[in-house]
Amino acid sequence: MNSLLRPAVTLLAAMTLVTGVAYPLAVTAIAQVAFPTQAGGSLVRDDSGQVRGSALIAQGFEGERWFQPRPSAGAFATVSSSASNLATTNPALAERVKADAAKLAGQGDGPVPLALVTTSGSGLDPDLPPQAALWQARRIAAARGMNVEAVEQLVQAQVRSPLVGPPTVNVLALNLALEQATTP
Repeated sequence: MNSLLRPAVTLLAAMTLVTGVAYPLAVTAIAQVAFPTQAGGSLVRDDSGQVRGSALIAQGFEGERWFQPRPSAGAFATVSSSASNLATTNPALAERVKADAAKLAGQGDGPVPLALVTTSGSGLDPDLPPQAALWQARRIAAARGMNVEAVEQLVQAQVRSPLVGPPTVNVLALNLALEQATTP
């Protein structure tokens, strides 16, 4: 019995050290050297160096003066990161989307973009399609006393085209650019 137990316990301890300690430490060290910004959380800082958020995680913005991200099923709390898990046939999803669309109706030209009334898979997607950001330009221009074209130019300047997938606009970066554009 002891001849079977000792190798099993030794192998368990060795594999725990390799896969639970050595490998994570090695990956973390390599990431810190190769990708320091991303490994540090992709923090976004303002001109004074203060952390304003992360480029990887959406956050809510209050008021008519700001671009709004996609809705979050978990109120933008990273602990409860998840989608609403409501099926397309669930009446609760249809009611929530209708209520959100009614709140946004009239703030832009045309129908409310789907990205502004549906949550992402994680509930924390920091990006919007450029069309959803442009749709909000009229409301923001009116709230800030700006020219609509100037707000639209800010959006266009923030459009990023990834290697894979459609172009996107990071809402936090866009709101920081908007703040800089309107701060004397």
